[in-house]
This record gives sequence, structure tokens and C-alpha cells, in this order.
Amino acid sequence: MATLVLDNGAYNAKIGYSHDSVSVIPNCQFRSKTARLKTFTANQIEEIKDPSGLFYILPFQKGYLVNWDVQRQVWDYLFGKEMYQVDFLDTNIIITEPYFNFTSIQESMNEILFEEYQFQAVLRVNAGALSAHRYFRDNPSELCCIIVDSGYSFTHIVPYCRSKKKKEAIIRINVGGKLLTNHLKEIISYRQLHVMDETHVINQVKEDVCYVSQDFYRDMDIAKLKGEENTVMIDYVLPDFSTIKKGFCKPREEMVLSGKYKSGEQILRLANERFAVPEILFNPSDIGIQEMGIPEAIVYSIQNLPEEMQPHFFKNIVLTGGNSLFPGFRDRVYSEVRCLTPTDYDVSVVLPENPITYSWEGGKLISENDDFEDMVVTRDDYEENGHGVCEERFDI
Repeated sequence: MATLVLDNGAYNAKIGYSHDSVSVIPNCQFRSKTARLKTFTANQIEEIKDPSGLFYILPFQKGYLVNWDVQRQVWDYLFGKEMYQVDFLDTNIIITEPYFNFTSIQESMNEILFEEYQFQAVLRVNAGALSAHRYFRDNPSELCCIIVDSGYSFTHIVPYCRSKKKKEAIIRINVGGKLLTNHLKEIISYRQLHVMDETHVINQVKEDVCYVSQDFYRDMDIAKLKGEENTVMIDYVLPDFSTIKKGFCKPREEMVLSGKYKSGEQILRLANERFAVPEILFNPSDIGIQEMGIPEAIVYSIQNLPEEMQPHFFKNIVLTGGNSLFPGFRDRVYSEVRCLTPTDYDVSVVLPENPITYSWEGGKLISENDDFEDMVVTRDDYEENGHGVCEERFDI
């Protein structure tokens, strides 16, 4: 019996068989400006000749799966002959869902997986539980960890103790990668070029140039300097999709500090945007979102737990999700949590090698467990008892 592990994120789906490696694939459909009628699904985005003005059709809104038609088409493509050629009658699936998912969404998911695709057994689980499983497997002496999952729609902070999540201390911050990209689009459109339609391009800009500042005010001062002294300023060459397929940063020595470039490239000059955008993760109040930043929320979450457990959580903070890839993210989380924590506690912040696929790897490990059989709901169970058996079995 094969097991398919699908970490079904709002931006990327991380998918692969448990005996195989993982692929990270966009969990959405696209329409391009040029070929209006054709819809591209998941990684067919690579076939689009001119990805400027890409129109995204997302199955997730505000972090929850609401557009089933799109999700079905993405899954059909992933499970179908072009990708994983799933033989449903001989396959189990481990699939992730967000925290505090709505019952109606869970029931639709059960129906689609069991009745339409007819998987043999399903395990529906939070991505954080898989990350925690992976972490406890790597660090067998530890009993507690706190998973910070900063993804596309939200950032969740969830303490796990002996693989069980502590519901009373879960915190959600409504800041994720989508908000950062949209904010960057707005400030670039306001200051330089109208890029409100260029989500795809600006998302690439964000990934290439943004970083987390260790000292916001110092970097702000550097960003105001003129000429050579301004080490923050960077020129980003935008793609034109004929000669330049993918945008890139101009090397420092080629930057023209005053005047225009002779070559006809389109340039974005970015200074304080580079660190002011990721700063929203640490101070959402900067753009009027009245919530705690990540370090503050970590400390607040741990303080909601029994006192004797707290030191164990402080020394096992695990960062996952795409936003943790910003340069400087881990160091900033560490230094701020350190400042907010009593000195007699050790603080340790772990950034896994690949924070995006970390929970997928946890799913792979769970599927190899001896007690995997007891965790899943089989198709026979479901046909006999319906949704009730899923609710009992899955710790959601």
C-alpha cells in the first residue's frame, strides 16, 4: 500500500509519495493576459510565455479552502497521469488542513477524498503536527516544542507537548506572505511604477531582495544616505519576458548611482522597502493591523502554559513556512524573544534546512510509523460511520 503525503498549502502544495521525494507545486490556477481563454493549472505556469499580468485563481481565501472547483482541478492534475498517476484503490493519503478549520470544509474534504477519489485511508492533520513529529524524531530527548508556521495567509504559533497541541495557547497573526507581497505592490505603485497587476513579478522581487532588519532605525538611516554610502539601496532589473525571463538584482559595481541607465532595462530602485516589508511580521501595527508581532506572540503563547513547561518551549522554537526564508528572520526572532524572556531561561530558535517542506517530511515519517494504521480512517470505517468517525479520530 502506497502512502501519498500532501501538505495542501494556500500557495504551494507540497506533494510526494512517502517512499519518494517531495515536489513543491503552486496550489492554484493561472490565466495569462495573452491567452485569456486557456487556464493553466499548478506547475503549468512554466508553459506561460508572458507571465506579466498573471491572473491567479486561488482555492484558498483568508487561509481556508473555499473554492472547491479550483482545488478539484489542481488535485485532478496532481493525482492524474501527468504527475503522480495515483492508483486510488491502493493508496492512503495524509493531507494537511489549517487550524480551527470549519466543519463544513472538513466534511467536503472527507467526501471528495473518500467518495470521489476513493482513497483507501485518509489521515487529516494540521501541518504543525507533522512539523512537531519531525522535530521530536530529530530530538528524541525533547518533550515540548513550539511551531511557528509563517505561511501565505497567516502566521500560526502552536505549542506541542508530546505530539499533542495545546489548544489554549494557539495564536494566529493575520500576516502572511500574501499580505507582504500586496503591501510591496502598493508601495512600489505609489512610489515608482504601477505594478498592481504584477503579483507574480513582485512576489519574485520580494523573495529576491527583502530581508529582516536587525536594527530597523539604523537601516532606515542608511537607506536615507546618498550614493555609495547607501548600502541598502539596490537596483532590481524587471523581466521583460523576451530577453530577461526572470528578474535579478544588479551587482553593486554595475549600479549607476546618479542619472539613468543606458541599456533599456526597466529598473526598480529599492531602498527601505527591502526591510520595511518583512518588518510587518514583527510589527503588524506599522500598517494598522492591531496584533502582536511574531516574537511577542511566541512569548505570550508560552506564558499561557503551565509554568513548569515554559522553559522547555523557549528552548525549542521551530520556524517553518516560506516567510522564515527571509535573510535575518531567525536572528531577529531569537534576539527579540531573548529580550522578552527571563534571563534564567535558555532560548533556542531552530530554522530547519528547508522550512517549506519540513512538515511534508514529518508526514513521510508518520506514514512509516507502526501505529500509522491506528491513526487513519479507512474507507470501510467512513462508509459505515460517516463524518463522525473522522471527527473522533483526527485531533483537529
